[in-house]
Amino acid sequence: MDSKLVLTVITSYFGLLFLISWFTSRKVSEETFFTGDRQSPWFLVAFGMIGASLSGVTFISVPGEIGNTKFHYFQVVLGYTLGYFTIAKVLLPLYYRLNLVSIYTYLENRFGFWSYKTGAFFFILSRTLGSSIRVFLVAGVLQLILFDQWGIPFWFSVLITVSLIWLYTHRGGIKTVVWTDTLQTFFMLSAVLVSIYLVAKDLDILNFSEIFQTVATDSRSEIFNWDWQSGTNFFKQFASGAFITIVMTGLDQDMMQKNLTCKNIGDAQKNMFWFTIILVLVNLLFLVLGVLLYQFVENNALSIPARTDDLYPFLATQHFSAFAAIVFILGITAAAYSSADSTLTALTTSFCFDFLGIDKKYGKEKQVSVRKQVHLAFTAMMFLVVLVFRWINDQSVINAVFIIAGYTYGPLLGLYAFGLFTKWQVKDRVVPYLAVAAPVLAFFISQNSKKLLWGYEFGFEVLILNGLLMFIGLFLVRKND
Repeated sequence: MDSKLVLTVITSYFGLLFLISWFTSRKVSEETFFTGDRQSPWFLVAFGMIGASLSGVTFISVPGEIGNTKFHYFQVVLGYTLGYFTIAKVLLPLYYRLNLVSIYTYLENRFGFWSYKTGAFFFILSRTLGSSIRVFLVAGVLQLILFDQWGIPFWFSVLITVSLIWLYTHRGGIKTVVWTDTLQTFFMLSAVLVSIYLVAKDLDILNFSEIFQTVATDSRSEIFNWDWQSGTNFFKQFASGAFITIVMTGLDQDMMQKNLTCKNIGDAQKNMFWFTIILVLVNLLFLVLGVLLYQFVENNALSIPARTDDLYPFLATQHFSAFAAIVFILGITAAAYSSADSTLTALTTSFCFDFLGIDKKYGKEKQVSVRKQVHLAFTAMMFLVVLVFRWINDQSVINAVFIIAGYTYGPLLGLYAFGLFTKWQVKDRVVPYLAVAAPVLAFFISQNSKKLLWGYEFGFEVLILNGLLMFIGLFLVRKND
């Protein structure tokens, strides 16, 4: 498609973001950056969190993955519901009762200094890697359909992108993010719905009931897998979905910071309830789109790309109408940057409170200066990590980094589970060593599970193993007094 049209669309999109930033950053205090003054409407938080939860990787990968694992991913989504229920009923009341800005302050109150720093460090590590990967994958798509045609090198296009994100978040912080995420979620959902409509029209499917019937009768719409040795077994996927949700939302400063901008615990729980319903439905839409995309390929005798991640971008930009391509570009841009902008804000918040003690060590004027420096530093870090992924340029390494990100949440799971469900204290100085040992041991077990566990193969549930090992370690170093 025409590169000038693509550039116009993306420029207009960022223009909207800057307009929202201008409105939300007027008359703000320094506390607004971190807490949004705790005045965010719960329904905006719920809707905006969809965009932050469903990254550009989900936007690209889930429809294409249908060809490999059918609807099995929906088993993970069903597990999300249990995870979000746990967050709403266990974690949110705790965070509101303690009036936290950084959720990792709980670990200091419960166990001590080193546990607190360990939890915050693993969050920063996980989010820096995860969000940089999301930006990298989507930047690759934009490079292919736009920047290569203009002769703009990859490093410069990424620099422009992260600079724009820094510009529209550096004043309003989380208050701006709550509103921009709402806009970005709208564009992302619009892209999926428009794509479903246009593909269905091409396949002569005229209404919703026909879409449902077409997808339901397709062999790729199989949801449940009962083979216990398979990595996509229902019980493995369901349990993994629940625990992934607990750690990647409930124990994640990025996601919880949005919830903590609500006026009270009631609004925050209401937000989580409606967010869960919407998220399940949106994931289902992505899966439905995947089936329709494969049917579109078969109906038009097209070749499926070697990488299934390329299926949706390939069809949207090469075989759909110009309007559909524009909507796709808006959707994938929104999916990528709704994750990146909130991550930059959360990383800034965590580092300022958890490592610098900004609220205790600095006066108001100095806080502003320090916060801006940290925010800029994390922007630069994201830029550099994206370039490292580009330099490696190996898809298997990218997949490995996603797996590693899952390992980094295991120590958090173990720490919070031990803190919430036992009354024991631990030897605080030992906690960082346990947090390194648990994922290393989990990796060893998962790599040798077929030999050690009678053919059992780990999937996403390695996170549970990781957390369990951390829990056992904490039990072994508990104080007996």
